[in-house]
Amino acid sequence: MSTARHSLQRRLLATVMTIIVLAAAVLAGTAWRSALRQADEMFDYHLQQMAHALRGGLPLAPPAQDVDGSDEYLVQIWGPDGVQLFRSVPTPLPPRAVLGFSDARLDGVHYRVYSVQSPYQTVQIAQNLDARQARARALALRATLPMALIAPLLMLLAWWGIRRSLAPLARTRAEVAVRAADDLSPLQGAGLPDEVLPLVDEINALFSRLDQAFAAQRAFVANAAHELRSPLAALKLQAQAVERAADDSARATALARLQQGIDRAIRLMQQLLLLARQEAAVQDGALLPPLALAPLARQAVAEALPQAQARGIDLGLETEGEETALPAVRGDADALAILLRNLLDNAIKYTPEGGRIDLVLGPRSVAVHDSGPGIAPAERARVFERFYRSPDAAAGGSGLGLTIAQAIAERHGATLQLDSSPRLGGLAATLRFAPDPTPA
Repeated sequence: MSTARHSLQRRLLATVMTIIVLAAAVLAGTAWRSALRQADEMFDYHLQQMAHALRGGLPLAPPAQDVDGSDEYLVQIWGPDGVQLFRSVPTPLPPRAVLGFSDARLDGVHYRVYSVQSPYQTVQIAQNLDARQARARALALRATLPMALIAPLLMLLAWWGIRRSLAPLARTRAEVAVRAADDLSPLQGAGLPDEVLPLVDEINALFSRLDQAFAAQRAFVANAAHELRSPLAALKLQAQAVERAADDSARATALARLQQGIDRAIRLMQQLLLLARQEAAVQDGALLPPLALAPLARQAVAEALPQAQARGIDLGLETEGEETALPAVRGDADALAILLRNLLDNAIKYTPEGGRIDLVLGPRSVAVHDSGPGIAPAERARVFERFYRSPDAAAGGSGLGLTIAQAIAERHGATLQLDSSPRLGGLAATLRFAPDPTPA
């Protein structure tokens, strides 16, 4: 189902142009009404001044005529006894003058009349309203003409400004359109508006996460191809041994070894998948929820206890202080459970039978102490490398347990450190969480 496309540039232009047109119309209307009112007041004042000027005597010249030859002004003067002393045109004005301003209609023509009286005479002067309104409209038109000229100029400037402002967006679109599918380099944010820059930053953060996920995927494929070559070859040899078995006893032994090889291959694949997921989630940027470490520690000890008891190892949990007083940390419960289980598995694997392992829970830290042989200081940094196993290691393994634990620790912003255990003499693997800047 297709959806209508909306152009930001067209919408901005339409909005701005509409505002300009409406503003120009309002201003032009206001200027038109104001010019008409001012012209009306000016003409009334002119009539008033002419009438007062004529109170001193009769006019020496006939009043002005309009451009079409019709009389624009009519003048009529009465004596104190009601005798008409002067009339500018044959058409008489009303004989009973209304002092001040009034309107009159003579022979179908509207006039604006002003009358003033003195002890010696009464002066009436009238102006043709049609001619007067024509002049007022001409004045109003000249007052509104600048609005009609400025509005198109403002619209042109708005169009230019919007196109110039949106030019960085077009540049960014072109940059994305021509880049290769595997190019996840950050987009350039120079020149982008402040309203668009956060979007570009989020896109760059998404590119970074995608690049990290693709890198983890490539690493997983490479590691799987490298590490599965030997187990698969061994499985093939073991399958051939089953075929060549001379009797049921030899066949049963070969099948048992084949089953062990399959279990090791499955275990390796699970470790590789888990490592790929944890490495892809190291910098996902999501704020992890708060959780308590004590329940996770108890669960990890309970799951590892049967394995420890099978080897006669004393496995216990110790809490520094009251468990309820321990602060919560932010983390993924499933991932932290895997980390603790990997640390306990390593401790059980390398601790001699009859030994001891303590999981010590402290404020924002978890430590696994064992009574095993430990790890030489020169090897402690290398054991976090994938598939690396110390030459002195007696137990078997894939070399991914501590690598996975390290990836989970980095995802949580924590540190995983290996030291000599002061309490049991073996290895101490300590996970320390950074202070939480956000209230839990």
